[in-house]
Amino acid sequence: MKILVVNAGSSSVKFGLFDWETLVPTVRGLVDFNAQPDGAQIIVREGDTVVAQRTSPSKKYRDAVAGALSLLQELHFVASPEEIPAVAHRLIHGGEAIREPVIITQQIKEIIRQFIPLAPLHIPAGLQAIEVTESLFPGAVQTGIFDTAFFAHIPPAAYLYPVPYEWYTEWGIRRFGYHGTSHAYAMERAAQMLGRPVESVHLITCHLGQGSSATAIAEGKAVTNTMGFTPLEGFMMGTRSGTVDPGIITYVQRHHGLTADQVERILHTQSGLLGVSGISGDYREVLRAAQAGHKRSQLALEMYAYRVRAMLGALAVTLGKVDALVFTGGIAENASELRADICRGLECLGLFLNPERNAACQPDADISSDNSPGRILVIRSQEDYILAREAKRLVSANRAGFA
Repeated sequence: MKILVVNAGSSSVKFGLFDWETLVPTVRGLVDFNAQPDGAQIIVREGDTVVAQRTSPSKKYRDAVAGALSLLQELHFVASPEEIPAVAHRLIHGGEAIREPVIITQQIKEIIRQFIPLAPLHIPAGLQAIEVTESLFPGAVQTGIFDTAFFAHIPPAAYLYPVPYEWYTEWGIRRFGYHGTSHAYAMERAAQMLGRPVESVHLITCHLGQGSSATAIAEGKAVTNTMGFTPLEGFMMGTRSGTVDPGIITYVQRHHGLTADQVERILHTQSGLLGVSGISGDYREVLRAAQAGHKRSQLALEMYAYRVRAMLGALAVTLGKVDALVFTGGIAENASELRADICRGLECLGLFLNPERNAACQPDADISSDNSPGRILVIRSQEDYILAREAKRLVSANRAGFA
């Protein structure tokens, strides 16, 4: 038996199969909606070997995901739907109501839908992925782990905003934090690499992908995350603005006639790397343009690194000390030049980068100098392992026959 893991992001879907007994991945895949102009690119890997690469004839999210998962059966990684007793979904938002892994029911889906206005790029994608797997694997138990759950222990002083308190008590406006599953895995793996218990380390985990965030972690618990009420807060991202002066929003509405819907769409889908460069929201495309001399792309990358670096400094102050800075996520794992730009100036925090190690890095790796008081680690994101592990635990507890 195998566990199917589906991580539905805003611009890509990661999926994989994990052996039920060992939790070892047997195959992993990616649906990349940015890689091809005329359709989504589907890549399936067995270990480091690409065993299939196709372009989905449809760029519709649901169709591309269904095509990718059906490919697992076509390639004989799944003999029949009955081989899949559990599907594990990474879900974005469970609010204050859901802090633990859950079996996805109609009631859970209704709770998830309540938060669509807070994460409009992610939540509809996650719900579509659930519907696809329900259709393809009708006998499987659908389970979900919420990114917000990792931040359940953030104290009120960190999660409340300095607005009327009734906005929280009556409307639920507070910081939630996102990318929790990725930060949780990075925390566990970093402690392992440092040879120390999770409860004894102070970490900053920096997840850089199409969406990006950083988390301050002390004694195995999140202290704060750069994202807030929505995934729009924090770092500059692929198409999201990150943190901006809220006065800008009322200004462009009052003086330039933009509606609330227009402002929301612009900040989520037309800002960030795309908005500054005018080229793309895909880091790879912006980097290529910058290397070819495109000035706005060069500026976009400078801004990206600057804003990450500034916010990492703020997180370090909340911790008091940093045993390790961890880079994870698709961009952070592969962009050595970005890591170097971000680390330039972090020496004051006791974080000294080794340029040669950084340039030659293959995750999981320590890229700090030998004499660096704090370590700089690059860790391959394996939030899918966390998803598979929790799905097995949840299903075993509820259906002992699978154990």
